[in-house]
Amino acid sequence: MPWSAYRAACYPREDFHEIFYLSFRHFRDLLDGTLSREVCGLPTSTDCSPNFLKAGKSTSLPGERPTRSDDVCVSASWKLDNTSDALQPASGMVLSRLQLLSSHTLRKMSTTTSPAISRSDLASFTEYLDKSTRILALCGAGLSAASGLPTFRGAGGFWRNYDALDLATQEAFARDPSLVWQFYNYRRHMALKARPNKAHYALAELARKKPEFLTISQNVDGLGPRAGHPKPKLELLHGSLFTVKCTNFYCDHVDDENYTNPITPALEIDGNDEDISSAEVPMKDVAEDDLPHCPDCKTALLRPGVVWFGESLPGRMLDRVHAWMDDERGIDLLIVIGTSASVYPAASYIQSARERGAKVAIVNLEEPDQEASQLQDDDWFFQGDAAELVPMMLESVTGKIEVPS
Repeated sequence: MPWSAYRAACYPREDFHEIFYLSFRHFRDLLDGTLSREVCGLPTSTDCSPNFLKAGKSTSLPGERPTRSDDVCVSASWKLDNTSDALQPASGMVLSRLQLLSSHTLRKMSTTTSPAISRSDLASFTEYLDKSTRILALCGAGLSAASGLPTFRGAGGFWRNYDALDLATQEAFARDPSLVWQFYNYRRHMALKARPNKAHYALAELARKKPEFLTISQNVDGLGPRAGHPKPKLELLHGSLFTVKCTNFYCDHVDDENYTNPITPALEIDGNDEDISSAEVPMKDVAEDDLPHCPDCKTALLRPGVVWFGESLPGRMLDRVHAWMDDERGIDLLIVIGTSASVYPAASYIQSARERGAKVAIVNLEEPDQEASQLQDDDWFFQGDAAELVPMMLESVTGKIEVPS
């Protein structure tokens, strides 16, 4: 890897930065010294220790300018998952501007700090948006990436030593409700610390300005509702971290807006927020009696109101979505934000919207899969950070978006 590439990754110019994705083996060997700096094209004086790579550390290499707090995008501590050979932040946190998309390949992605959008594309999109009535937005994890939330998906989807996907099942909850609740309490805690970004506020404002606008979100982080998105115009495909419901089949208790943090005193996160996500820090021994219990039936445990693997999506929610899509007036525009839409039923919505007359606009960091997106010549693809692009795209209707302080 040439030194110029490494420098660009850690010391971006004011208007441009490049992020390089190193294979885990090379990165690990570089840290422990078994891979020489010369092989990587680095000066022999370069400090490649984890401390140097710590996000936000104000230090500089010989002849280089000091870092800004948001320049360095590499965690200070890493762990090796021997089963997948994956490089993962030991803290479990998603890192600003750096996501480990693959542990086996060297990848390069370029972005600009102010997203470079084709003026002609933006103008044609804006013109079509202004005259559109029935608009559908389909949102994924990329919408909230700028808010700094862990997604727990893909190769980096580990919490402590657990595959996060293995914790998101009824079986896991039945086997160890304390472990599962500590995981979800951590996610609730981090989501409440995060703030909705400009894209969340832009979509909420579009919902107020366009009466026939609907957002379908795959996110469970609660950032859309906290941005003031009108509830009737926001469908949560996978539920919400802030919905809790009773596990008793005969009890119908549901609390849709439970923002209590911690949800029960026994789940209080002590000290550093990152501690509970580190496998090196002992977990609390929380007794089942101290976990959240239903206030109605008084006996059963409450559980997070998210859709776990093996569970069906909420039927009433799907009925509302299908009723909106099947309206005889059709669909004018579908905006796909921060998702590959490769998993059903989300994947079916692009095709369904097209069949009802919609043009499609995709906003994502990565180029869309042609088969999944079915992009056509008169559609739009805007590559970059949704938090910056979406407000720009919607400004003709929403006005300039300001995030509340």
